[in-house]
Amino acid sequence: MSKYPKGLFFLVFTEFWERFGYYLMIGIFTLYMTAEKADGGFGWDNADAADIYGTFIAAAYLTPFMGGLLADLKLGYRFSITLGGILMGIGYCMLAIPQTWAFYSALAIMVVGNGFFKPNISTLLGNLFNAPEYKDKKDTGYNIFYMGINLGAFICTFIAAVMRNKIGWGAAFISAGVGMFIGVITFLIGSKHYKHVDIRKEPKPEDKPFLIQFVKTLLVGLGFATLGWFIPNNIMGSNSTDAFFMFCIPVIYFYASIYFKANAEEKKPLGTMFTIFIIVILFWAIFKQNGTALTTYANYYTDRESPAAITGVTNYLGFSEKLIADNKEVNQVDEQFRKIKDSVGNPIKCMDYPAYFKNLDPAKIPAKGQPINLVNTEIFQSVNPFFVVVLTPLLIAFFAFMRRKGKEPTTASKIAYGLLISALSILVMVAAIHYTNNGMHKASAWWLISCYGVITIGELCLSPMGLSMVSKLSPLRLTALMMGGWSLATSIGNKLSGVLAKNWDKFDNKANYFWLNFALLLFAFFIMMLLLKRLNKVFKE
Repeated sequence: MSKYPKGLFFLVFTEFWERFGYYLMIGIFTLYMTAEKADGGFGWDNADAADIYGTFIAAAYLTPFMGGLLADLKLGYRFSITLGGILMGIGYCMLAIPQTWAFYSALAIMVVGNGFFKPNISTLLGNLFNAPEYKDKKDTGYNIFYMGINLGAFICTFIAAVMRNKIGWGAAFISAGVGMFIGVITFLIGSKHYKHVDIRKEPKPEDKPFLIQFVKTLLVGLGFATLGWFIPNNIMGSNSTDAFFMFCIPVIYFYASIYFKANAEEKKPLGTMFTIFIIVILFWAIFKQNGTALTTYANYYTDRESPAAITGVTNYLGFSEKLIADNKEVNQVDEQFRKIKDSVGNPIKCMDYPAYFKNLDPAKIPAKGQPINLVNTEIFQSVNPFFVVVLTPLLIAFFAFMRRKGKEPTTASKIAYGLLISALSILVMVAAIHYTNNGMHKASAWWLISCYGVITIGELCLSPMGLSMVSKLSPLRLTALMMGGWSLATSIGNKLSGVLAKNWDKFDNKANYFWLNFALLLFAFFIMMLLLKRLNKVFKE
């Protein structure tokens, strides 16, 4: 008998390619929006880009509750996954069209596609491990699945760098689409290994109105979103943010109604899940700033110059971004950037050099017309998945050792530890700000790498455990819908990450920005610890 179900590895490689496409796109998303029109971007400012970024990743994780319910009650898991993958592939390719109508259409198509794909592949995986011979390996199965996700996320930014350096933004986005289509083909090839667990659970009589309630929720949500968009004097800072949170009101009510209508046997596990859903919102609000605030930090505050021994267009990661001092006008950057001086000490006007040079050691500033080779900013997006790939086997081995000793932490305890470790990672960035005198000079790349390394440990204690928790506690007939609930919590956290990042430029002292993030995570940890005994009791039952 195999140690793991055969279908696991097909699902892992399907998700590998899906995440390859998604993280390739998301790794250059903010950079694409803020790049000058002359460089192929849209030339939007950081605040607008953060708002669009937050809204997109929020919407991408909001629709899974819809896709999960439709798969549970009507479409089945394999069909939903295939449909979602195809839609996402089309969306990635459409981003290659440098028009605003294509940009927003692509985002909408990707949001719908992710709604069908995301909850159902996680549900299918959980169903494979419901067999008695695999049940005790479910946590490990999700860890392996999570490692596959991050292998794709690690590789993709290198491809993105090559494509946008050698060809352009469009080639990078098309590469994401090709990756997604390969994922769909991989999934179809392995279909025979999970066909037997793609079984829709016959709803109980009291569950029959769910589909009607779902349609009502969607229509009411769209009405609320429209109202939120046109509310004067934005409540949350932008039309899109107001619309998003207004849409969430009937969706949250929909999930609450499931809890209140549940029988006594189902109420405790549902209540436990929903409690953890609420708590981890704050984790995602901080973690997902890797594509906004931390990308901005990497782009402008981090020393990205390649070693002097490497010449030409190549740097130590194999890619470069050539910046030429040519009096080209650039976006205004943080006031903290000090004005640079020429070789004899005379001030150089702010607009004489690209933004990267504003806080660079004057000795490293090239003469006008001379190139400087920089590591592409998106390469830093591979640091987190690299650590996931490296640390996942170690974490699996550690928890296996603790299990043999009878001391393995419960799923809820792992999530609590994940919140604490993630909070500690923010202190690395606080130290970086102080060490660089609030961004007055470039920070070593090791600060960002260290931050990503610590938060990755927290992520591994939390994210795969959340998926495992949903699979363990959900009523069988509603598993995909509850996976959608986990995605809903992620969605709200994602949107909050954009709300927080939009305020980056408003913090004169960047350390205070990171102190705020630290406080939010520590608050979530304390709440989790207060509830831990009760949560563990439900898991045990």
